[in-house]
Amino acid sequence: MKVVVVESPAKAKTINKYLGPDFQVLASYGHIRDLPAKDGSVRPDDGFAMDWVADGKSERQIKEIAAAVKKADKLFLATDPDREGEAISWHVRQVLEEKGALKGKDVKRVVFNEITKTAVLDAMKNPRDIHQDLVDAYLARRALDYLVGFTLSPVLWRKLPGSRSAGRVQSVALRLICERETEIERFKTQEYWSVAVDFLTAKGQALTANLTHLNGAKLDKFSLGDEAAAQSAKLAIESDRFQIDKVERKKAKRNPYAPFTTSTLQQEASRKLHLGASRTMQLAQRLYEGVDIGGETVGLITYMRTDGVQMAAEAIAAARDLIGKDFGKAYVPASPRLYKAKAKNAQEAHECIRPTDMFRRPDQVAKYLDRDQLRLYELIWKRTVASQMAAAELDQVAVDIAGEGKKTVLRATGSVVVFEGFLKVYREDRDDAPASPDEDESERLLPDVSEGEAMSRQKVTPEQHFTQPPPRYSEASLVKRLEELGIGRPSTYASILTVLQERNYVRLDQRRFIPEDRGRLVTAFLESYFGRYVEYNFTADLENQLDEVSDGKIDWRKVLEAFWRDFLGAVEGTKELRVSEVIETLDRELGPHFFPEQPGGHDPRLCPGCNSGRLSLKLGKFGAFIGCSSYPECRFTRPLTVGTDGDGAPEGGDTTRELGTDPATGEIITLRKGPYGWYAQRGDGAKPKRVSLYKGLEPADVGLEIGLKLLDLPRPVGTHPETGKAIAAGVGRFGPYLLHDGVYKSLTKDDDVLTIGMNRAMELLSQARGKAAGPLRTLGEHDGKPVTVHEGRYGPYVSRDGIHATLPKGTDPLTVTLEAALPLIAAKAAKAPAKKTGRKAKAAAPKAETAPAKKAPAKKAPAKKAAAKKTPAKKSAKV
Repeated sequence: MKVVVVESPAKAKTINKYLGPDFQVLASYGHIRDLPAKDGSVRPDDGFAMDWVADGKSERQIKEIAAAVKKADKLFLATDPDREGEAISWHVRQVLEEKGALKGKDVKRVVFNEITKTAVLDAMKNPRDIHQDLVDAYLARRALDYLVGFTLSPVLWRKLPGSRSAGRVQSVALRLICERETEIERFKTQEYWSVAVDFLTAKGQALTANLTHLNGAKLDKFSLGDEAAAQSAKLAIESDRFQIDKVERKKAKRNPYAPFTTSTLQQEASRKLHLGASRTMQLAQRLYEGVDIGGETVGLITYMRTDGVQMAAEAIAAARDLIGKDFGKAYVPASPRLYKAKAKNAQEAHECIRPTDMFRRPDQVAKYLDRDQLRLYELIWKRTVASQMAAAELDQVAVDIAGEGKKTVLRATGSVVVFEGFLKVYREDRDDAPASPDEDESERLLPDVSEGEAMSRQKVTPEQHFTQPPPRYSEASLVKRLEELGIGRPSTYASILTVLQERNYVRLDQRRFIPEDRGRLVTAFLESYFGRYVEYNFTADLENQLDEVSDGKIDWRKVLEAFWRDFLGAVEGTKELRVSEVIETLDRELGPHFFPEQPGGHDPRLCPGCNSGRLSLKLGKFGAFIGCSSYPECRFTRPLTVGTDGDGAPEGGDTTRELGTDPATGEIITLRKGPYGWYAQRGDGAKPKRVSLYKGLEPADVGLEIGLKLLDLPRPVGTHPETGKAIAAGVGRFGPYLLHDGVYKSLTKDDDVLTIGMNRAMELLSQARGKAAGPLRTLGEHDGKPVTVHEGRYGPYVSRDGIHATLPKGTDPLTVTLEAALPLIAAKAAKAPAKKTGRKAKAAAPKAETAPAKKAPAKKAPAKKAAAKKTPAKKSAKV
């Protein structure tokens, strides 16, 4: 018997079918151990030695793997073909060695870029040893992230109360978002004008041209700065006579785009499909691990974490064969197209992301995939096929129309696609700019004109414009910028964006990142006192060094020694720093944001409460706020957030939006904002149906179709094949859920309650049935008491000494840290007594009216409450 270890059960199930009865394929469920979330887990003074621990769930997997290996004669480690997969294999081998399960056993590493029978069997024939250089690069990265988090975060907590932890790469991404917001705030709009003229040719054909030269001088963007200048230009045009001065014709070619890498897939999925980076990767993971197609589990795409754009020779040949059969020989280029990554620091260790079988067209697998899986597969298939197609051919024409003496010149441009080439299959979306004419679906064709031909002037139209600030980052453009700077790696982009939102440093609004004031404070603090460590070049250079470690060029401990020496010095330099100094610095740095210029020269810092004090940044028990310098005489304060009304909606913004009419009832469907957030509503009766928008569903993305789907919740998903009882999906107090036979199961952040299907529902419900009674993980100790993570009926929660705190929506219970758990538990402990006292007071009120003399004994109520503190613990243990 031979044992094969992979990461996930889905991958194990697929591979087991390929290998047959002589193999036992087991899942590690990702990493089986990690650095414990406590200080000292990485010891710089001991050669950066690291302590590793396994959580409760992983211990069960380790025991199962160890038991199987002891009975086997060979172990294959078949985790993912990247640095993280190499690390998981290393951890498994280390743990099994410690347990004495590998004595006399042959241990080999196998990798495959796609989960197909051919690829898996070929990999099993060509095993290798664990790549220690890749493991060393993982160890260096993990140690770096740990040391920064556990060294820098306490500094933040002490010097900037109310802030949360800081990460090595996340802090740099946050800086990008904050800097873009500062650019927008400081942007000064500038007016400019253009002039368009309609002409008719001698044959009566229409043509529109734009003014480029006036009075013999070439115009730039701001030459016509106001209406007076535009009207003067209009008069000059109307008093002139025009003819064709020059006609330029040229043929142009546009080559197809390279196949997808991780970052370009995330960008296009965001632009075309409106999928977040995390959701995109979750869908891609399922397509990679395998889908049941006609009774056979098949991996549909190659490995989805890659920065390589090259494609295997057999895949290129298959693509060219398909193109010739489906589109004709004209669409097949003379030679195969070969691509090289342009991204900074691209390693190209793997292939691009492509279908495992080019002839497995999207329409052929549609019935086996849910809506989002199909959309993503189709995107990957089209991009891959297009990458091997012939170039598009265009005719581009530019016509100059000049007045007498050529003092006034106008230009008209047009473009016509004469051969579609790859555009027949795929057109790339643009994130921050409109498509150029040749990328647009419509073609602009100019009439056939000749030099010297007289033109009949028609309407002259001056048009006012204003410069626009740079756009906020979307997920797509932020990933693109991080990749350009060489910050992060394909496997990290999704987690970077998720962490920033979970820490409430940024929020997504209409699919654009807006920094919260908490995030801006953290960025300003880091730039002021740890500037080197949030510099783009420094972070990118560190990534280069980690890549050199993975190539075996430098020792990983030397990279850590150099970093730690300087970083520790920077931390030591803040020990004597007073909180008041920090606040003064941040007040100075963020003053333009919190106190923007006022019209009429009004002092933005003048206190509206006393009309004499000066407003500035203050720090309180619960974080920063704006307060008056005349405190305590003047007690005026306001929260940090600027530019919003009381409930958080934009100033002057609509809190009710009509979506349309319900075709079934004729009632109006609206989107509204209330005290607890956005919700959809049907009609305006006494008790209209309302459903809240769940986390991840942005108001800007809600139209009539989605509104109707929300109001139809809970919706039937299907019938459970074992129980014969219905499975329903809905949105409740604690977010989206599944309900089956009285058992609730919360959906993950990557599941969509509106589209979740039976396969995924069954998977989640099986997890709910299989939950252990004990904790999922033990995070560490606080004041001698263990802090643990549990899975409850209403989602995951952390617990310490009978105090249970629900994890924020979207938080992964398998990655939550001790420093993240303690504030949640503290907040829960602080709320609990006040909440109970309030209920007791309400219950005692009627007695006070009929028997006032009995008020005194009520003072004992708190003592009873203290004894009753364990009641919530019992409830949580049952959920």
